[in-house]
Amino acid sequence: MSVAELAPEETTWALTQPALLHHESYIDGRWIAAADDKRIAVTNPADGSDLGKVASLSPAESTKAVDTADAAFKNWSSLLPQQRAAILRRWFELILEHKEDLARIMTLEQGKPISEARGEIDYGASFVEFYAEEAKRPNIENVTSHLADAEVEVWREPVGVAAMITPWNFPSAMLTRKAAAALAAGCTIVAHPSGETPFSALALAELAERAGFPAGVFNVVTGDAATIVGPWMSDPRVRAVSFTGSTGIGKLLYAQAADTVKRLVLELGGHAPFIVFQDADLDLAVEEAIKAKFATSGQDCLGANRFYIEKPIYEEFCRRFAEQTARLTIGSGFDDPDIGPLMNEKAVAKQEEHVADALAQGARLLIGGKRDNAGPLFYQPTVLADVSSDALIMHEETFGPVAAITSFDDEMSVFQQANDTEYGLVAYVHTQDPRRIYRASRALQFGMVAINRTKVTGAPIPFGGMKQSGLAREGSRLGLEAFTDVKYVCRDWA
Repeated sequence: MSVAELAPEETTWALTQPALLHHESYIDGRWIAAADDKRIAVTNPADGSDLGKVASLSPAESTKAVDTADAAFKNWSSLLPQQRAAILRRWFELILEHKEDLARIMTLEQGKPISEARGEIDYGASFVEFYAEEAKRPNIENVTSHLADAEVEVWREPVGVAAMITPWNFPSAMLTRKAAAALAAGCTIVAHPSGETPFSALALAELAERAGFPAGVFNVVTGDAATIVGPWMSDPRVRAVSFTGSTGIGKLLYAQAADTVKRLVLELGGHAPFIVFQDADLDLAVEEAIKAKFATSGQDCLGANRFYIEKPIYEEFCRRFAEQTARLTIGSGFDDPDIGPLMNEKAVAKQEEHVADALAQGARLLIGGKRDNAGPLFYQPTVLADVSSDALIMHEETFGPVAAITSFDDEMSVFQQANDTEYGLVAYVHTQDPRRIYRASRALQFGMVAINRTKVTGAPIPFGGMKQSGLAREGSRLGLEAFTDVKYVCRDWA
């Protein structure tokens, strides 16, 4: 079907396969509108245009999704691992086959540059491929018996229905990273995407159906978050919950999970330090700092928020970093700029608040510091130097394109400053001293430490943080653990 043949709302999307665009929830293998036809509007953050309305389901309809997932669990978990793996593998192939359409959907509803959207589709697909292979791994462990007349084994079995609650900043990859692990383990899923970016999840559901997932195994429920997720948190049949989002919402879910003792995977806030010692390769450090700060327009839990630069190179780093930042382009995602729009007005207001507070406390504005004329949700990439340790930006996650830089005198003090936060997701360190690399890796209280580089994530690694940055891990073999129960079997051979 050509673009000219599409309905007006579909023309905006201009997809090669318009069938990927759905406005209804996907439950029990069917596309379902709300019984009262209630809907939520979705807009393009780049220009505010209306992208359409998705179904806003009721608590009863949300519970219906659990009913179907629970009913499908027995057959799905009873399949041979190779059978589940084959379906996951086909889902992976279909995601890559439709990468351009999926990337376009993402750029329209999330705003990120199209090249970043394509990269996210590749990244998200990699988890499906990884867990398609992991699904086939033996899940039985022989243990040397402590009893003379017994054989001892440890099994891992799927927990049951797993709920996925995904954010707007990575609307495809956060769903595949969670869902692929749960499905590989033998769980069935109910997923709730952000109301700001639901179309990416619904497109993945369309491809999951084509891949051959049986009805009820893969369900995507759209609507108000509290309305949809609330029934899941109180339902004992939902045995595991995986959430990516703010620490505040994570704490709320943590409390709600207590009554039914659910397994939890919480990937929460970050407040990453970026530490540069005077012996670092300064060109590399600046290049990597730009990546660490401005990818996804700064809307990334891995984004560097606090830059600590050793005093002998402080001014030179600030100069080079500001110069590089000045070269960043701003615009609509389809122009493939470096910086796209922020997600909503609240996000822009937070940039303004943090910048104003830092300047009031004596910071120097090196570049940026205001909204851009590209549109109301565009904020200029901003560099602040001499930022006080008391400034809000040094204690709160900015989640936008504002970099706060300060200097330090010695190794011990900078590690203390870096650790002085409730968060502990990722830390970045630049140094050429192998002994310092070891000390930093040990001293920094973060779940991930990147040395002389920014990109560290991928399907084979355990993604997650310490302290209030979350619980458990996603990716790697460890990503299966929350979705399985351990069963110990002791057989009498006497």
